[in-house]
Amino acid sequence: MEKLSVVIITGNEERNIERCLASVQSVADEVIVVDSLSTDRTEEICKKFNVNFVSQKWLGYSEQKNYANSLTNNNFILSIDADEVLSEDLIQSILKEKNAGFPAKAYDFNRLTYFCGKPVNHCGWNHDYRVRLWQKDLAKWKGEIHELLSFETQIPVVRLSGNMHHYSFHSIEQHIEQVNKFSTLSAQAKFNKGKKSSILAILFQPLWRFVRMYFFQLGFLDGFTGLIVCADSAYAVFLKYSKLYLLNKQR
Repeated sequence: MEKLSVVIITGNEERNIERCLASVQSVADEVIVVDSLSTDRTEEICKKFNVNFVSQKWLGYSEQKNYANSLTNNNFILSIDADEVLSEDLIQSILKEKNAGFPAKAYDFNRLTYFCGKPVNHCGWNHDYRVRLWQKDLAKWKGEIHELLSFETQIPVVRLSGNMHHYSFHSIEQHIEQVNKFSTLSAQAKFNKGKKSSILAILFQPLWRFVRMYFFQLGFLDGFTGLIVCADSAYAVFLKYSKLYLLNKQR
């Protein structure tokens, strides 16, 4: 039977980390937590569990995860964020593959995101399949903002049943804080690649994002939660193109 390393990166995650760690206990042979110098109770909570807790100054999303992966001792890695939790169905799916020696080299499964405690079943946030379980030497994380696993060669991915529950935002304020942060990073990334913005883009790109998510991706079926998610996402696009416009004006 192959052994499995669970990898988590943290940064002031006292609200989430205990729930996350509890969910991986039955599948993990080791748990690596790489923490970016938290100032809350994250370390104290982690040490209630049998984890390898490592403090590391923030390197960026991809590099922090790649560093954490390098600390593992097993051939297979399960990467999970502190605000994510394995469902019981997903745990059983992972255990089945583990007991069989992980016959595949990579696995994906659905991530069900919650907003203010409510599951988001539409808005383009549904059917969010991610490769999070794979043979260690075959892939690395890449990307400055929305990091993705990049495989050296194309390999088949096996889909597991069960959800990974993603408790992303506890309040509208928290979502807006992240929208502001990520829009700055996105604008800077586009600016670095020579991309430009315009008044038309600032006006119409956010409108299209809202229409696409709320109507075409059926966000209205999520009720008030769907309305807020779509509006916040449109605001994120507005900020991204506005910040990019200013970066080019200040050049």
